[in-house]
Amino acid sequence: MKKSVVLLAVPLLVICCLSHVRSDLLEHRYKVDDSVPLYINKVGPFHNPSETYGYYSLPFCRPDHLEEKQETLGEILNGDRLVTAPYNVKFLQRKDREVACAKKLTSEEVSQIQAAIQQDYLFQMYCDDLPIWGFVGRVDRSSINDSDYKYSLYQHLEFEIFFNKDQIIETHLLMHPNEVVELTEGREMDIKLLYSVHWIETNAHFHERMKKYSAARYSTRHLFSIINSCVTFLILFGCLLSYYMRVIRKDFYDFILEDAAVDREQTGWKCIRSDVFRYPKHRSLFAAALGSGAQLCIIATFTLLLGLLGVFYPFNRGNSFIAFIVLYTMTSGFAGYLAALFYCQIEGKKWGKNLLLTGSLSSVPLFLIFCFLNTVAASYQANAALPLGTILILLLIWISLALPLLFLGGITGKKSHGEFQASCETSKCPREVPSLRWYRGTLPQMVLAGLLPFSTIYIQLYYILASLWGNRVYNYYSTIFVIFIILLITTSLITVALTHFQLAAEDHRWWWRSFLCGGSVGLYVYGFCLYYYYWRSDFTGFLQLSFFFGYMAWICYCIFLMCGSVGFYASLLYVRHIYSSIKSD
Repeated sequence: MKKSVVLLAVPLLVICCLSHVRSDLLEHRYKVDDSVPLYINKVGPFHNPSETYGYYSLPFCRPDHLEEKQETLGEILNGDRLVTAPYNVKFLQRKDREVACAKKLTSEEVSQIQAAIQQDYLFQMYCDDLPIWGFVGRVDRSSINDSDYKYSLYQHLEFEIFFNKDQIIETHLLMHPNEVVELTEGREMDIKLLYSVHWIETNAHFHERMKKYSAARYSTRHLFSIINSCVTFLILFGCLLSYYMRVIRKDFYDFILEDAAVDREQTGWKCIRSDVFRYPKHRSLFAAALGSGAQLCIIATFTLLLGLLGVFYPFNRGNSFIAFIVLYTMTSGFAGYLAALFYCQIEGKKWGKNLLLTGSLSSVPLFLIFCFLNTVAASYQANAALPLGTILILLLIWISLALPLLFLGGITGKKSHGEFQASCETSKCPREVPSLRWYRGTLPQMVLAGLLPFSTIYIQLYYILASLWGNRVYNYYSTIFVIFIILLITTSLITVALTHFQLAAEDHRWWWRSFLCGGSVGLYVYGFCLYYYYWRSDFTGFLQLSFFFGYMAWICYCIFLMCGSVGFYASLLYVRHIYSSIKSD
């Protein structure tokens, strides 16, 4: 147990230490007239955040010496491609209407920029590692006919830079609305891009400069989401507690009376005690799903804890991807341990194949989805297309680190497994399951099981999707952590309740049913994604559609595995408890 705790604590400590290497330890102190690093990142439609391109894919002026910033693995996964901007910024040097460049645009280049302005292209820059944004141009839609719309390119950019002594604290980018170049399709044009730099002194400290982006602004909606989750949980808990006190305890007393009267026939969940611990079909797949789901639950928990510690401050260019890779790699040993332990306990023999299935249950679907989406991004020449070198690095991490840890944990689990703790002996011949009504089938039970857990998270789900797939910043980690815990508890309670009703109907096939019912909340989340895409977002184009539904399908699949594992283990504890109680009686 101590080794498991240490193994899980290592990634948290490593990421926390790395995350605190803030920019104050780097070269962020300047003297007068020192060059301030100004990089331009990417450009793309405002309403399609996944569809981003290199800034110079548009026919803008390039600097004389174009330099690409060396990027980390997280930045590449995030789609960042930083290159030097055509603006020369020096510390405390004021500039007014400085000419960045002058260029003659061909008719094709004018049409290209006009199409970008029509789609509300937004570009991102980094000045001293502080993010700033600006639109390429604007559209005058005052006319009724689309053909009469006027497209204007912003000609003058103004940088407002706040400083404290020799450090930069804050940056703003202003687009002058009156200094624009009106574009005419099909005609060549001469443009001149201007920029100004103004320096403003402030009393804010350097270590506080990211608070502007990471400060959480709580609203009544977030408070209502917590209240909604707590009320749903309390109602469900109260109903189940009342049912337990009135019905299940009565069943215990009836069982004692039935033992006293030998000629009375046992009914309900008590009469299947010799079959309730009969091992499920497809044992290897079941054990692999439990191990992978438990691993994903640990990853989600640690991710939220890192968010509470302030590791995922906004616009940190890939820290979240690095954290996921580290957590997934380090918890692979736990997944292998739990899968092999459970598989051997239920008398599985091919534990090696079971470990391979455990390692591929979540990673292989992600790899297949990634291959398709990377091909789509490459066909669009978008930044989301990862280069071959990055793909090989990710495969090397999985093969050289994750798989060995998976098998190491599996070998440990195989050696340390004991007998499965069953409260009752299992008979050799399985009991025939009586015919049940349609609403006691698997699919109706899954529909009912996922509804209540989903009702605890659906309010916050909108903000999470708006952050993942939009331009909003999500910093409510304390809120989502509380809701995440309530989600797990609610999933456990509703799965236990449905398992009891299934056993009361003399149906002993509860193993897979409890897993499927617990994981059904993932299907509801994917249904909400459909609603969000078509009615709450302004996404357009096949690239954004494929990225959204492709990666959300994998995320919902992970939620299915995670909540399914939680539902099964809660049901297992409950079944062991009630059958050990009647055994002791």
